[in-house]
Amino acid sequence: MPHITVSDAERLRLIDTLSKNRELDVPFRSRELHEYPLLPQTQRHTWSIKTSIEKPQYIFFGLQTDRKNQLSKDYSQFDHCNLRNVKVYLNDEMYPYDNLNLNFNNNSFAALYEMFIEFQASFLDKVGEPIFTPEEFKTIAPIVVVDCTKQSEMLKRSPVSIRLEFETRTNIPGKTTAHCLILHDRVAKYIPAQGVIRVV
Repeated sequence: MPHITVSDAERLRLIDTLSKNRELDVPFRSRELHEYPLLPQTQRHTWSIKTSIEKPQYIFFGLQTDRKNQLSKDYSQFDHCNLRNVKVYLNDEMYPYDNLNLNFNNNSFAALYEMFIEFQASFLDKVGEPIFTPEEFKTIAPIVVVDCTKQSEMLKRSPVSIRLEFETRTNIPGKTTAHCLILHDRVAKYIPAQGVIRVV
């Protein structure tokens, strides 16, 4: 566990802040995972994930075919299932704005790989260092990463209904599970003298 040591001047400033018993903002990132256990064997699907007050910053979407409870298969890997397009709707706002036009059989997935790489630059504020080559991405982790950080003011002030629409070039294979990971920026209020923490 890392510890932070501050100078004496900074320590006095912190003690002064704590003694005034002010509410302190403690920003943090939360995540939640949603699963659609058995997708119907169709080419188009709409998944109403949830309605929330929290505004998602990033949404990850991946498919797995016949991996759950299978000891002989690697549950950490995902399948592309001939994915053609994915859209995330936050109320009526659509992300990404353009169609992806994916075709894994023809190795046309550069837009998806770019979204995957851009996540590091956007989320961690550093130059993207992909952990997968394009070929590894295709076979191990064809995950859709949707950046929802650029939201309208209207969306920021109202509850958000999160819906995911996706289509494939062929019917979804049997025993396919969809996974959706949502990252939120949240703020907790901390009152040091009372030891009270409120999540806003």
